[in-house]
Amino acid sequence: MARSITVAKFRDVANGLQEGQFAVGERVKIDSLSGLDPIYKALLDRPITVTLGLVGPDGRIGLTPMWFDYEGDHVLVNTASHRPKCGWIRKNPQFTILIVNPDNPYHWVQLKCAVDHEEREWEAGGERVTRQLDKIWTKYTGNPPPYGLRDPAIDEKRVLFVCNVDRIATFGKP
Repeated sequence: MARSITVAKFRDVANGLQEGQFAVGERVKIDSLSGLDPIYKALLDRPITVTLGLVGPDGRIGLTPMWFDYEGDHVLVNTASHRPKCGWIRKNPQFTILIVNPDNPYHWVQLKCAVDHEEREWEAGGERVTRQLDKIWTKYTGNPPPYGLRDPAIDEKRVLFVCNVDRIATFGKP
């Protein structure tokens, strides 16, 4: 089933001051992430450390810097199974990702996501979780696989959350 994604285009000040600046100027629907304006889509492809916002056990938002990846229209969140954020995502499978252009903080894109399903490295098909981790390791570090930051004190296992994007907010220009 085809999903649509609502994009809220905030009024920015890239071309000067304007009435209603910093408010949503318009909302549009796109059929997929490939329909996102190229100046925002480009942020998804760069090795930018993003901010993941999750609801924690005390009801407050926990913010985590992390590597970002997506495949088609799915955002991929790869985390160690023993980390608190893994449990937080399972308990409340909705989150927000903010990608800010490191060259211009007034150019950003925000993705509101919901978990579609999770894949576990230790189960059948789990090699996809490992491959995706190796892919982002190379994207962010430039180093060849395998991923080099597994906790040496434990037998670290990874979980891949495959997520749908339902809302996007955009702001500014590069």
